[in-house]
Amino acid sequence: MKTIDIVIPNLESLPEAAHQFMAEMGDYTVYAFYGAMGAGKTTFIGALSQALGVESDNTNSPSFAIINEYRSDTTAELIYHFDCYRLESVAEAVDIGVEDYFDCGAICLIEWPERIEELLPDDTVRVDISADDDGTRHLRMTFPE
Repeated sequence: MKTIDIVIPNLESLPEAAHQFMAEMGDYTVYAFYGAMGAGKTTFIGALSQALGVESDNTNSPSFAIINEYRSDTTAELIYHFDCYRLESVAEAVDIGVEDYFDCGAICLIEWPERIEELLPDDTVRVDISADDDGTRHLRMTFPE
């Protein structure tokens, strides 16, 4: 199993880390971001969206909408940002059509994927984010076999 580790020592390093992540994405489209509340999932996804060409003021947490849709200004590619924290059940995720999003070929960035884990495609890239006491973030991409 292939893993990539990215260390983000501070906020100033975020754009570089996002570009490093983007360079490793390959043909994968679904990314499940795991981490404790406050680990930096939303912040990193915002930086990644910017690296992918989304205007900086267009990215925020889709906590209330569940799904935000962005379009890259450089490639016109669609990017879906999911925040599954408020989902009550897997059935609710099915009702809003998450599987259709996962199958559409667009990039899907998912926060709190543990709420819908059984719906994630087999080729989902797992992304674990953790924070040290000094604010350093550790990001590990684990690619499916």
